[in-house]
Amino acid sequence: MGKTYVRVDDRLIHGQTIVAWAPTLGLEEIIGVDDVSASNPTLRSILTMGVPKQYETHIVTTEEARVLLKNDDGKTRLVIVKVPHKLTELADAIRGCEHVYLGNMAKRQDTNHQVTGATGFFYLSDQDISELSGLTSEGFDITFQQVPSSSSTTWEDFTKTV
Repeated sequence: MGKTYVRVDDRLIHGQTIVAWAPTLGLEEIIGVDDVSASNPTLRSILTMGVPKQYETHIVTTEEARVLLKNDDGKTRLVIVKVPHKLTELADAIRGCEHVYLGNMAKRQDTNHQVTGATGFFYLSDQDISELSGLTSEGFDITFQQVPSSSSTTWEDFTKTV
């Protein structure tokens, strides 16, 4: 049985994914979940062009991700979404994942909470906080962490500051 890790990073697949996360987690498969990117061949190509062939890479819609995640192919995989809300949409498909890492989340129109420190800058909305808190109460292990070598902040520690 393969391991599944999850990351929220509004850049989806980029250099840190390949250089830092992939070797640290021992990845074999990367699944970028974004309905807009999945429906645009140019964006799909841009997101995957820098990924070495050793990693099976998919840019898929939410529905396609559910199908992929249902089939445990024994590979260690990283599921990447752009915004925390997508985790709620995929909760059943990612249940039992090893860990959820919150990475780069740029300021959005609805964000009103900022997490700063050695782990980077993260912006969250009230809805993000509510949904992520719901996921932690369901047993998901969530931390803020920019790269594997940086310090991390647990979800529990963050919520004490809100």
